[in-house]
Amino acid sequence: MMARFLPSVCFILLVLLICMETQAGRLGPTPDDEVEALGEIATQVGKKDWNFSVDPCVNESSWATPKSDLRPLYNNTLICNCPIAAGVRVCHVAQLFLQGQDLDGVLPPSLVKLPYLKKIDLNRNYLTGTIPPEWASTKLEYLSISNNKLSGQIPSYLGSITTLLILSIEGNLFSGSVPPELGNLVNLENLILSANNLTGELPKNLTNLSKLMELKISSNNFTGKIPDFFQSWKQLQELEIQASGLEGPIPSSISVMTSLTELRISDLLGEGSKFPTLSSMTGMKRLMLRSCNLYGPIPASISNMTELQFLDLSFNRLEGNVPDFSDQDSLEVMILTSNLLNGTIPDWIKARDNRDQMDLSYNNFSEILAPPTCRETLNLFQSFSGQDNLTLGGKCLEPYPCSKDRYSLHINCGGSTTTIGNIEYEGDQSQAGPANFVPNTANWGFSSSGNFWDVSRTSDQYIANNVSILRMTNSGLFTSARLSPLSLTYYARCLANGNYTVKLYFAEIVFRDNRSFYSLGRRIFDIYIQEKLVWKDFDIQHEAQGVDTAVVRKFKAVVRNKVLQIRFHWAGKGTTAVPKRGTYGPLISAISIKADFSPPDYKIFIVVGAVVSALLLIFMILGIRMWIKKRGRISREKELRGLDLQTGFFTYRQIKAATNNFDAANKIGEGGFGSVYKGILLDGTIIAVKKLSSKSKQGNREFVNEIGMISAVQHPNLVRLYGCCVEGNQLFLVYEYMENNSLARAFFGPEEYRLNLDWPSRQKICVGIARGLAFLHEESAIRIVHRDIKTTNVLLDRGFNPKISDFGLAKLDEEENTHISTRVAGTIGYMAPEYALWGYLTYKADVYSFGVVAMEIVAGKSNMKYRPNENCVCLLDWALVLQQKGNLMELVDPQLGSELNEEAIRMIKVALLCINPSPSLRPTMSAVVSMLEGQTIVDEVTIDSNIYGGELRSSALKDQFEQLQRAPMSTSGAESLLYSSEATWVGSSSTSGQDLYRVNLDSQ
Repeated sequence: MMARFLPSVCFILLVLLICMETQAGRLGPTPDDEVEALGEIATQVGKKDWNFSVDPCVNESSWATPKSDLRPLYNNTLICNCPIAAGVRVCHVAQLFLQGQDLDGVLPPSLVKLPYLKKIDLNRNYLTGTIPPEWASTKLEYLSISNNKLSGQIPSYLGSITTLLILSIEGNLFSGSVPPELGNLVNLENLILSANNLTGELPKNLTNLSKLMELKISSNNFTGKIPDFFQSWKQLQELEIQASGLEGPIPSSISVMTSLTELRISDLLGEGSKFPTLSSMTGMKRLMLRSCNLYGPIPASISNMTELQFLDLSFNRLEGNVPDFSDQDSLEVMILTSNLLNGTIPDWIKARDNRDQMDLSYNNFSEILAPPTCRETLNLFQSFSGQDNLTLGGKCLEPYPCSKDRYSLHINCGGSTTTIGNIEYEGDQSQAGPANFVPNTANWGFSSSGNFWDVSRTSDQYIANNVSILRMTNSGLFTSARLSPLSLTYYARCLANGNYTVKLYFAEIVFRDNRSFYSLGRRIFDIYIQEKLVWKDFDIQHEAQGVDTAVVRKFKAVVRNKVLQIRFHWAGKGTTAVPKRGTYGPLISAISIKADFSPPDYKIFIVVGAVVSALLLIFMILGIRMWIKKRGRISREKELRGLDLQTGFFTYRQIKAATNNFDAANKIGEGGFGSVYKGILLDGTIIAVKKLSSKSKQGNREFVNEIGMISAVQHPNLVRLYGCCVEGNQLFLVYEYMENNSLARAFFGPEEYRLNLDWPSRQKICVGIARGLAFLHEESAIRIVHRDIKTTNVLLDRGFNPKISDFGLAKLDEEENTHISTRVAGTIGYMAPEYALWGYLTYKADVYSFGVVAMEIVAGKSNMKYRPNENCVCLLDWALVLQQKGNLMELVDPQLGSELNEEAIRMIKVALLCINPSPSLRPTMSAVVSMLEGQTIVDEVTIDSNIYGGELRSSALKDQFEQLQRAPMSTSGAESLLYSSEATWVGSSSTSGQDLYRVNLDSQ
């Protein structure tokens, strides 16, 4: 009987097991009471886009913003926990993230109705009110309500949530004292109370928080000394006490906190102390002891922090030498500004990588061994003892003596040159950085100190741009503004002594004025004029009574030493995380300085000066004529006058004064014609002076030629010629000054001058050169073949915009002529084959030269100096080999990374088209521009790699090379050479019987 029913029983049990397993694996619905609680929470916080037509846990994707759609600072996520209970998987709401939603309700009391909730994050909203008492009975582990508009006291019942591990209420309006009951949160690991209005002393009960790993209490109004609680916080890894209101000194017990990796203490009130003992903190990565009234030497033991990345000891009274960090490659930023440090600037700092930011401004170093030039990442503004205040930066400003008094200055801070009425506000668009001092002009500049903490360093952090339409008067001054995370000093030089009116223009263009977390920021900083505090805790938004609203503040200043300084200083107050982290510090839109007295009347001097100048010009011209006639040479002056120049004439005296008598410190280049010097005219214009040789008729012709060519054409990618000087045996060309020298120096110069150019910069440079050549060949009124395009003749301005220079060898490309048969002159490695060997010159010779330069730009290697193996004589040879192998990416400069395949390959292919041995197959420069910009598809042409292999197979070449060897060397500007390299006979071809000649490229 049992045997008959046994199969049926087994079948039923099997079905039940399958059903149970299926039921256990299926997500159960969210309990109704939790769904109802979510509805109440949505109403209380102002959340209106939750989809209650579906189950929140079963359909989480309908309740959350997909990760791919998340904007920075935003997070809209609901996470459920679905454990198995009684064989059924039941889901409960466990985590709720509503970040950056601009919710304008209150903190939801109904949160208590989610009994399984462990994490709640309401960061960056517009919630008001205070913390509901209902929250005291929750089992939260993570609670973040930072960056809202919450107010009132921190409730004592918050201490009842003993399960809390993380508590963050940063960036609100909480006031009153910290309740002692927070000491009951014995499991707490992170406590963040910064940027509120908290007062009183810190309760001793906080010593119960022995598990704390992060404590931040900055930007509050606490009273009393820093409490000696450190014995209880031995597990702390991050401690931040900036502008907290607490007084010093720093307790000696801080030395027991051996786990610290980040310590930030700043703006302490009260008495000072010696440098605290931190020798046991060998794992420290970020150390700030700013404005802590520290005095005495910096202990040498601080250099034992082998993992240190950021060091800020600014605004103290520290003296002695800088610690030796020569072996610490990890140190990226060191800010020691405004101390009493002395001695000499260590060699390890002078030799530091340009990427490392070192700020030694406002100290007492010896100027004897100061670096001779300014380095953008080494700030030495007012770093030297006993220096003349006219120099401010030691040797950095020595090339700019004050030639005359000035009576006004107008700067559009962070913006471009702007004219308001009849006043021109000079542009100020330098990117600056954590340790930046490079004079903008001879008459003014700025020093920027400080690093934006908690964010990655980018090139646009130090200039703010408006985020809305500005409707105020003179909006051009407020479209952008200069920012600083610590200290920003503008200085004006060469001012006549006397009384001045200083106008400072402000507008808050970062924060908003709406029901959004973008409106919750508080920007507070101090203003100093002539190092006197004229406004403490300046708040732009408060003074202007709104955002995007201009406010101008006037101050009086006295200039006694021809220098006026205006400094903006952040003392740690206000918010640092609204609307995003790193948003804080001084912000200035424009500066206007004007004398309260009238300058002397120079009218009579102007008239006399004009007469004298005219007479001098006449005598100069007559003298030139006599000098040329005496030597039987063609009159350069006559030739120049026949060119209808768009330039001016300079006197030798002007040139000599501008270059400080051709001081070696002003020498910026050396070429075939002679030396190139940096100079400054009386009106403050910075110039580059090319001093030319007058030994040969060739030089004379090229001198006249260059002036005629370059004065006849003007283009953004052609260097601008200001004028010339012909006086006695002296020949000079006066150009605009190019801050970043030549492309050759940027890539192939001495290590200290090389620039780590990223891909956008290289692309911009390459396209700019192409546009300049396209203009010369196809667009200008007179068509010009440059003949000497190379990296040495491409100059870079402050913004790395390329400009073609050196037109000494340029030839007019007359339209009726298909080519010019001319003497070969140029630079080895850049000349087209048909021109180098037969003197056949067309504009396609420039196209070839451009191809070489483009290849060097993308590869970061010199065509003539790069020989990957004995079978390749130059970069072009190697490029053709790689083209046949199908591996062009191997040419790309390794510094650029591996994410530029498409753009890099395009530039290489364009370069290969340009270096085609046949000029007829090379593209025009306008076509090159189109291809480089991606507007035209790049055709692929494979070239025989033997073309650059070193052996030239033609008996006709023998005579050509012998003639080249016998020809005198020509010069064409900086480092230009006649193509006259050795051609050595190496035998006859076994197949053709022709003579073989090998060009010795290494000799050049």
